[in-house]
Amino acid sequence: MTPQSIKTVEFEKPNLAGAQNAAGASCVAHAWAKVPPVLSPDERQSLKARIRRLLKERNAVLVAHYYVDADLQDLAEETGGCVSDSLEMARFGRDHEARTLVVAGVRFMGETAKILSPEKTVLMPDLDATCSLDLGCPADEFAAFCDAHPDRTVVVYANTSAAVKARADWMVTSSIGLKIVEHLHAQGKKILWAPDKHLGSYIQKQTGADMLLWQGSCLVHDEFKGIELDLLRREFPNAKILVHPESPENVVAQADVVGSTSQLIEAAQKLDATEFIVATDNGILHKMRMAAPGKHFIEAPTAGNSATCKSCAHCPWMAMNALTNLAEVLETGRNEIHVDPVIGRQAVTCINRMLDFAAAQKRNVRPSADLANEQALFQGIGPA
Repeated sequence: MTPQSIKTVEFEKPNLAGAQNAAGASCVAHAWAKVPPVLSPDERQSLKARIRRLLKERNAVLVAHYYVDADLQDLAEETGGCVSDSLEMARFGRDHEARTLVVAGVRFMGETAKILSPEKTVLMPDLDATCSLDLGCPADEFAAFCDAHPDRTVVVYANTSAAVKARADWMVTSSIGLKIVEHLHAQGKKILWAPDKHLGSYIQKQTGADMLLWQGSCLVHDEFKGIELDLLRREFPNAKILVHPESPENVVAQADVVGSTSQLIEAAQKLDATEFIVATDNGILHKMRMAAPGKHFIEAPTAGNSATCKSCAHCPWMAMNALTNLAEVLETGRNEIHVDPVIGRQAVTCINRMLDFAAAQKRNVRPSADLANEQALFQGIGPA
């Protein structure tokens, strides 16, 4: 096996002054990501067998995000784990009898799992796997932002650290965020939103709420290009366009479906189309092809005259999850996620508030002629 290499990753980081006055000031910051070694077919099969054995021996369950390597997604499902969005990963882990949760994703996902299952051991293939939204919203700067606007209800997206969640009144995900903001707006609440500016702007336009937006972005979704997407639509005129709302406005405007990862997979299954252009991390295409065999999925463009291709539609930190480091943490027990118990108790409040809201919505549904729409309200409650 070849050793891991390191690559530099650029991402957008708001500066505090810009965030405080909502002017949108930001700068380019730099982080790094490891590039996993390329494995031979024999090495892959050997590692898969080893991981299956270790999961059983350790009374552990593997939960994987839709964006990680296809081998890890397959292993999770084959061994009784799950492949899902980050919130469902945490809920699955909380409710599973296993005492050890192995989270294949990025760090905030491991933290969320630990917050909901503080008594369990939570391991990750690589603790350095992070997220540009998380990096772009440091807890101390976010606290100063909140202090500057004490009259606002603090709503944070799931793609944030435990410390940021601990400061929030509500946590939301991409599929339920709009309804929660709509609810708060109806109560006359003014909102402080963090960290994704595109998702925040989308919700603001849909609800008309008074929202002050932290100016962060996902380095994957921020790369999708509206101009090039329009050209691609002409090449595939019958294709439906599936877009995650972390994407820029000129991409969202062209969508047939805007939704969370789970909602986009469901749309690929149910829509009467054979071709789809997909504007989210290309790791999801593995699950889409399995869920909708015979359909053709095309990556939304990140290339073209306006491109910089910082990620080329795949999160460099999600890519750090590999068979090699997954096997290693199961062997050694290293890479355990720890959340300060005080922060965990504070952070769980905003998560449970969202879960209670979703449950109440479900209870209050009254039968109508549009049952499909009612079902859709409660599916795919998950971020990114």
